[in-house]
Amino acid sequence: MKQFSYTLIISISHLFICYVDSFAASAEKSVIRVNTTMQAFNLIQPWEKGAASTRLGLGAVLPNNKVLVTAQMVTDATYIELEKPDSSEKTTAKVLTVDYEANLALLEPSNDKDFLSDREPFLLNEKLSPSDELEAWQFESNGTPVSTKITVSKAEVRKSFLDTSNFLQVQANGPVQYRSGSFTLPVAKNKKLAGLLVSYSSKDQISSILPTSIIKHFLNDIENGEYTGFPNLGIMYSQTLDEQFRQYLKLGKDDGGVFVSKVIEGASASGNLKSGDVILEINGHKIDSRGNYVDDVWGKLKFGNLVRGIPFTGDTIEMEIIRKGERMEVSFELIRRPTEDYLIDPYMFDRGPKFSIIGGLVFQELSVPFLKLFGNDWRTRAPIKLLMAHANPEMYEKKGNKKLVIMTRAIPTPATLGYERLSTLIVTKINGVPVKDIKDVHEASKSPIDGQHRIEFESYPKLIFLDASLSSRLNKALEQRIGVTQRLD
Repeated sequence: MKQFSYTLIISISHLFICYVDSFAASAEKSVIRVNTTMQAFNLIQPWEKGAASTRLGLGAVLPNNKVLVTAQMVTDATYIELEKPDSSEKTTAKVLTVDYEANLALLEPSNDKDFLSDREPFLLNEKLSPSDELEAWQFESNGTPVSTKITVSKAEVRKSFLDTSNFLQVQANGPVQYRSGSFTLPVAKNKKLAGLLVSYSSKDQISSILPTSIIKHFLNDIENGEYTGFPNLGIMYSQTLDEQFRQYLKLGKDDGGVFVSKVIEGASASGNLKSGDVILEINGHKIDSRGNYVDDVWGKLKFGNLVRGIPFTGDTIEMEIIRKGERMEVSFELIRRPTEDYLIDPYMFDRGPKFSIIGGLVFQELSVPFLKLFGNDWRTRAPIKLLMAHANPEMYEKKGNKKLVIMTRAIPTPATLGYERLSTLIVTKINGVPVKDIKDVHEASKSPIDGQHRIEFESYPKLIFLDASLSSRLNKALEQRIGVTQRLD
C-alpha cells in the first residue's frame, strides 16, 4: 500500500467536532472536481507503460485543506488536478494517503495552500439507516449543481474495489442521472457527508455507497501521520448448515458458527486460530451458520465487518470458539499484513512490475494482475501451476520464498533460439542459486557456470542453458533498444 507520512497541526476529527454547523455544506462549495491522468505499466513488456488515460470524478472537501476521493480516482496517477466547478479555477494536487483495499484516498493541493479557503468543508453524518433520504451531488458541464434524491434500502459487506477486499457498503434506490463524466459522487444527508457513491446500475436504479463509518475509520487512522490500514483476520471459512457436519463439529441445536478451513500465515489469526476451529462469537456478537451477525441498524451482516469495519489495527478481538469439541475463548491483537509481504502481490498500483532480463529471457515476480491477463475467467484459464501457487502460497513460503519468480516470455534474440515458446514457468534456481525473489535473479546472473547460465524450472523443460558472454552483449543491446533491462525495487 502506498503511504505518505505527514503531520496535521489540527486533527481532522477535532475539526469535525469544532466546525460550526451554520456553515452548511453545499454542492457549490463542498464538492470539487478531480481530474486525473493515469498510466499503468505494461505487464507483458514490463519496461514499458501502457497508454495514458483520464478519469473525471468528484471529491468531498474536508477541513484542513483536504479532499476525499475514492482510491480508484488515483490509481497509477501521473497528474492530479482539482477544479472548482463554479469558477473552473484549477490547481495541481498530491496524494497524502491512499488505501486501495478500502477504496479511499486523501488529497491536498500541491502548492496553492489557499486554493480551498473559499470552500465549505463537509461534516460527517455518521447516522445512516434504512429509509434515509440522501442526495447525490454532481454538476452539469457548465458548473450548475445537480442534486438527485435516493433512498437507503439496506447495507451489506461486499467487494469494494479489489476482489479480495470486502467492506460495508450501503445500497440506495432511485435514478441517478449521469452528468459531466463524473466517476464518483459525494452523497449527503442533511447537508453532511453520508458517503461516496462508487457504482450505479441504471437498469435497476441501485447505487452502492461507501458509508461514513468506513470513511471515519480511514480518517481517524490518518491522524497520527502514520496510516496503518484496516486489519485483516486471515482465514478461509465454510458455513455450517449441513446437519451431519454440525454433528461432527459437536454444534448444539442453537449454535451457529463458521468452520475455519484455513489460516493464512502472517495475518491476525495466525497462531491464534487453527484449521478446524468453529467461530461462534466475535466481540459479543453471535455468528450464525451462514457467517452473519445481527447489526443494531442494518440487521444481518457478514461477520467480516466486525473485523475490518469497526476495530483498528492494534485492537484486541475476542472470540468464542469450539476447538476439537471443546468450547473456549480466545483473544488476540488485530494486525494488517502488508501487501509487500504476500508471496503473490494481490494488487499493484503506482509502480511497475519487478523484472530482470537475461539474454532475452524475461523474469518477473508473479502478481494477481499478471494472472488477470488471462481474462475474466483467469481462475480457470491461467496456467495450473500458477493457480496452485496462488491458492496455496504456503507451499513456497515454507521453502523460504519471498516472492514467486516466473519466466514470462522470451524476446527473440540469438541467445533464446529454440526457447521462443517458453513462458509462465516457475523459476527455482539460476546458476545453482535458489531464486526467492527477483533480486536473486540479478545476483545469480553475475556468476555463470563454465561460461553458461544454468536456469532451472519447476516443470518442463526443467533446465535450459544460455551462453553467458552472448547474453551479456545482448543485454547491452536490449538496454539501448528498450531503455532498461531490470527493475528490482
